Amino acid sequence: MNFLAHIYLSGENDLIKIGNFMADGIRGKQFEHFPIDIQKGIILHRSIDTYTDSHDVFRQSTKRLHEKYHHYAGVIVDIIYDHFLAKNWEKYSDEKLDHFVNRFYRSLHENYPDLTEKTQDLMPYMIKQNWLLSYQTVEGIHQILTQMDRRSKNQSKMQFASEELKEFYPEFEQEFTLFFEDIKKHSNQKLLSL
Repeated sequence: MNFLAHIYLSGENDLIKIGNFMADGIRGKQFEHFPIDIQKGIILHRSIDTYTDSHDVFRQSTKRLHEKYHHYAGVIVDIIYDHFLAKNWEKYSDEKLDHFVNRFYRSLHENYPDLTEKTQDLMPYMIKQNWLLSYQTVEGIHQILTQMDRRSKNQSKMQFASEELKEFYPEFEQEFTLFFEDIKKHSNQKLLSL
């Protein structure tokens, strides 16, 4: 799952959301110096990633991309699934997506000293380009994939993956819908255990 799903699956606690959001850059036990709720978010993130990578439906989605994008297929599907979460947001939340996103951006500012340096560096670009809201459109997804491809020095070819999104749109959407019900249950159970 990508940024929007990780934040959404964190429940209502802002610090758990932040921990879940920035967990990718935190290795091993490096998380133990963060406030306890941020630690919970990091643990939740790791649990979501492990569950996602082994889920049959998610693997079905990645299989469609693997030949062309190799080990980047999972990253691409994470982003594609965020598109379907953003596009179908009203099925999953009573709060409008732009309000949810703006509340999260505010919490990043309010908790700035607790953010990793990587997150602090990323934040201005993310907010200025409004990444989380841009996931609603295929064009927004294309821009995100292009930016990520640039970071890989165009090795990943991710900028072209929006073509597969268009070509297999109904299949990806159906897979996301099935998968998301399972990941919501998994995340809720994990949150209760933290």
